[in-house]
Amino acid sequence: MDETLTVPPGALRDGFEGQRMFVVPRPTVRAVASKQVTGRLMVTDAGMFPKAAHHGRVRPEGSGEHIVMVCTGGGGWCETTHGRSKVDRGDAVLIPAGTPHEYHADDEAPWTLWWFHAIGPDADELLSAARAAAAGAVSHLRDAAPVASLISQIIDALDSGTPGGHVRASGAAWNALTHVIATGRRARGPALSPVERAIDHLRATTPDRTSVEALASMVGLSAPQLTALFRQHVGMPPLRYQNSLRMALARELLDSTDLTVAAVARAAGFSDPLYFSRSFSRAHGESPSQYRERGH
Repeated sequence: MDETLTVPPGALRDGFEGQRMFVVPRPTVRAVASKQVTGRLMVTDAGMFPKAAHHGRVRPEGSGEHIVMVCTGGGGWCETTHGRSKVDRGDAVLIPAGTPHEYHADDEAPWTLWWFHAIGPDADELLSAARAAAAGAVSHLRDAAPVASLISQIIDALDSGTPGGHVRASGAAWNALTHVIATGRRARGPALSPVERAIDHLRATTPDRTSVEALASMVGLSAPQLTALFRQHVGMPPLRYQNSLRMALARELLDSTDLTVAAVARAAGFSDPLYFSRSFSRAHGESPSQYRERGH
């Protein structure tokens, strides 16, 4: 397959500052794609490129996988055998496997892209349905943030390096494609605010950590803009809100399970039980053990 990565003078050859990317080793792809569940839809690659200046691809023979890209900031363009389409913030690009294509970020306002590649019969059907709903390669979404959130979850799942991670990635990709199909801009109802979209992601991914930069890129804002809006509407910055969700999960587990404090810490997203206990004590005025003994 002839594939060209365009890297004009001044571009970053090794990636983009703040990017996230995970490429599944091809022997693993073959092994996971043979399983009953993941064989229906297997994610082979996923990532996020923020403000990807000079980013572009030329694939005269297409890709071996279906490609889904969501633009949450800036813009660019995509060209297939059906012509060239402009890609703006809030758009999803849907390129079937084997389709010759070329795409590039805008020179003046380069896009921020959340993307994944997938194979399998469910991926075939879902991408075909998404393209039919969009009437082309570009789907104009009413709200791209939920899809970006799901792609973030795909990256986290693949990064776990476990069989269960591949299953979670497949499920998130399935949901992302169905969201593209169902929630184009023709859908009724007001779009959520950036803060509401960010909160939805944080609630859906507790206890995982999401950086402010990644969270802001999902909703099309800079990190300072999102932080200011959080302070205005929620009364605290995003990281503190995220920590409050993890603490709420910890309280629920202390109340409703017999898990050890160390196990509760891990389940709530804290890798260090001692740090968790100290954080819990600062937040609640008592240790996790004391909280449980008091029967809250």
